Amino acid sequence: MSPAAVPPVGARIRQARLAHGTSLRALAREIGVSASLVSQIENGKSQPSVSTLYAITTALGISVESLFDAGEGTAAAAVTAPATTLTQGPAAALVAGSATATTAGPGTAPNPAPGTVLHALAAFAADPGRRIGPVVTPDEREVLELDSGVVWERLGHVPGTHVDFLQVTYRPGGASSSSGGLMRHAGTEYGCLTSGELILTLGFDEYTLRPGDAVCFESTTPHRYRNDGDVPAVGTWFVSTEMFSDT
Repeated sequence: MSPAAVPPVGARIRQARLAHGTSLRALAREIGVSASLVSQIENGKSQPSVSTLYAITTALGISVESLFDAGEGTAAAAVTAPATTLTQGPAAALVAGSATATTAGPGTAPNPAPGTVLHALAAFAADPGRRIGPVVTPDEREVLELDSGVVWERLGHVPGTHVDFLQVTYRPGGASSSSGGLMRHAGTEYGCLTSGELILTLGFDEYTLRPGDAVCFESTTPHRYRNDGDVPAVGTWFVSTEMFSDT
């Protein structure tokens, strides 16, 4: 796929935080990381893990997609009251490790590097009005490789929806959180493994998924996927975040 234009995500997080009336230290306390880490993320000097990014957006009551919307000021405009889906204490329980440092040049908001979580999310969400489909052949898929051993292949998109429809590959040793922590975010997800084996940690339970096994759960439940095997684990995933929609 051709590179996507990536907006200054860190600056938009800062914009949303200020519009929410939350200090940098207060946000850091709520999501269980240091204030210096939040500052580095806002200044574009570090990129958060998937779970840290979800924790930030949940704490600020915005969607991840709003950080990558092509329009200016959309992150601040999307701010609402803090999400009510968190019912088991502060968002610190969502965080799965610290951010990974990236090379940043002069300025406060460099583009995320290819292969990072922010670049992948930006590429998928930068143009929400673009239709992908109705038929997408294998050689037409947008393919993005994350730095945690996970590959996302986008299978389609209908404008106006808040859905990720993906083929997901976990390479041997790959995981949704490289630190070993669990993530939690708004929405629901459904998946079906087609090859390999995948370990799903869901709350206090752990499941081994084999070809043909399917999963479905509220994404607010702390969870993590990992591949402990010697061959890639491949499946089809459908993740909906419609609770952030105005419709």
